[in-house]
Amino acid sequence: MAVPKRKTSRSNTRSRRSQWKTTAPTLVTCPNRACGQPKLPHTACSNCGQYDGRQILAV
Repeated sequence: MAVPKRKTSRSNTRSRRSQWKTTAPTLVTCPNRACGQPKLPHTACSNCGQYDGRQILAV
């Protein structure tokens, strides 16, 4: 099993951890003309309940 030869320094550890960033979710508008609310892509709209032109959720 591979074992590190030396202890990883604080600066290397912190510079590696600095790359973990959060990003804002990408939003698209609902294609339903009556709705038009922002929603996550590839999910049903929480406002009108449609996905890909079909009624999926009973709202």
